[in-house]
Amino acid sequence: MGLTFPNESAEYRAARERLLAREIELRRLTEAVARERRALPPGGAVPEDYVFEAVVDGAVKQVRLSQLFAPGKDTLAIYSYMFGPERERPCSMCTPLLDGLDAAEPNIRQRLSLVVVAESPASRLAAFAAERGWRNLRLVSTAGNHYNRDYHGKDAGGDTTMLNVFRREGEAVRHFWGTEMAHTEGEPGQDHRGLDPLSPIFAMFDLTPEGRGDFYTKLSYP
Repeated sequence: MGLTFPNESAEYRAARERLLAREIELRRLTEAVARERRALPPGGAVPEDYVFEAVVDGAVKQVRLSQLFAPGKDTLAIYSYMFGPERERPCSMCTPLLDGLDAAEPNIRQRLSLVVVAESPASRLAAFAAERGWRNLRLVSTAGNHYNRDYHGKDAGGDTTMLNVFRREGEAVRHFWGTEMAHTEGEPGQDHRGLDPLSPIFAMFDLTPEGRGDFYTKLSYP
């Protein structure tokens, strides 16, 4: 490709060119998978207009799933956050991921609506969002409805992580896609990596000599 860096060896340049070809191959495969995702047949109709709770202007109010679509937007992504009432603190892997999505949300909202749901009461979610400094994410409570059970944000062992995408077609709302890979086994030496496309943290680590190793994010660091 014509690029070189100071003092690199011929061995390095040859290996880097081979790797670059693989990176371009991966880019092609990534786009091919994205095309197949966009071409999925219509998903199942949402069985009910789930009622959630959210803090609005300091008061807890009810909001239906159909109302989570922003005006003029027909795509809605819902992230199931592992922060149920049984947890003293929220999931230490979900939370840093949401840190990044909070920063990106003003850009995301140009194309779709993004909402975070969790089993804890709405007031608890709002309090943690304020503690964390989130300014953009919309958090709503699934307490009292079956959304997480129906869309795999909860199983017999408690809350789990899942991101689902929904599409509105006229009056109907259909499921489009979900992070099902997050519910499969990982390859040897890996976790499932089902939410890797949303994680700038692990994407950055993968560019380094150390890689990600056995690192897992925390809610805070010394």
